[in-house]
Amino acid sequence: MCPLFHIREYVMKTVGAAKFKQQCLSLLDHLDPEGLVVTKHGKPVARVVPYERGFAPLIGSLKDKIVVNGDLLSTGSAWQANAES
Repeated sequence: MCPLFHIREYVMKTVGAAKFKQQCLSLLDHLDPEGLVVTKHGKPVARVVPYERGFAPLIGSLKDKIVVNGDLLSTGSAWQANAES
């Protein structure tokens, strides 16, 4: 059976909350592309990942890929709000 997708395997760096508090700026300066996990009492509580600035490719990426069926602004039923009784 061929998998539909493959998840890249890597070991994410973990750091305790106390160490993160002490060395926060240094850890941020040396942050790996995968980021790091902050733990408290051995349990993950946060994940710190690098900020990605590359949103330009997203703009227009769905152009010609979405099909609109019908009128998006219509409910499909007649509305008699202004009708006189």
